[in-house]
Amino acid sequence: MPISPNQGSTGGGTTVTITGVNLANATAVKFGSKLATITSNTPTSVTVGSPSGAGVVDVTVTTSGGTSNPLSFFYIGAPFKSALNITSGPTGGGNTITITGTGLSTASAVNFGANAATPTVISDSQLSVTVPAGSGPGAVSVSVTTAGGTNNGLSYTYVDTPTVTTLSPNSGSTSGGTAVTITGTNLTTTQSVTFDGVTAPFFVVNSTTMSVVTPPGTAGAVDVVVTTTGGSATEVGGFTYVGGPGI
Repeated sequence: MPISPNQGSTGGGTTVTITGVNLANATAVKFGSKLATITSNTPTSVTVGSPSGAGVVDVTVTTSGGTSNPLSFFYIGAPFKSALNITSGPTGGGNTITITGTGLSTASAVNFGANAATPTVISDSQLSVTVPAGSGPGAVSVSVTTAGGTNNGLSYTYVDTPTVTTLSPNSGSTSGGTAVTITGTNLTTTQSVTFDGVTAPFFVVNSTTMSVVTPPGTAGAVDVVVTTTGGSATEVGGFTYVGGPGI
């Protein structure tokens, strides 16, 4: 007499189907000493809502013909999340993060706000999940659903992709050291600025303005790339290195 699923939340409410023979007109289904709520019944199956419980209990079905042999049902506590290794990312999603906690081995879904993703279970204490696209920038709650229930308590922030509007000045010495003001949008979470692939020191003034000091470069126009938590913006040929005079 199989039981499916054979595990569920300690709080009860798991829909469980028991299959077998001569099950018509079941009068009682017990999880340990507790009665379950019968929702449907045929000669070969009984579907119930599990009562609350803990540990491993015997499940039996009683009909006018007697009581069945017992099957095991495992109660699982709600998961506990302790941390996200990355707490923000692009609004378009796509980055992979790790969730740590306990009771995660039966995780079936991770919700970022209203958007769900299917996790990869690494262990009872760790999940890996690819972040789904968000509906817009801002913080959303993160919940993990397991056979034991759903737990909230963590948050993830979606960040829009940056843009670069102007560089002022847009040219300077090949020896570097030119102070450049970059204007654009969504610059608050800037992680790096490069000139022709070379990292430059920077200071974020606000979401639309940042100051950068150019690294040394080769004469000519080069691409400037601003990378933030929300992604990257490239200003093609945005800065021109000018060689010094020679005689």
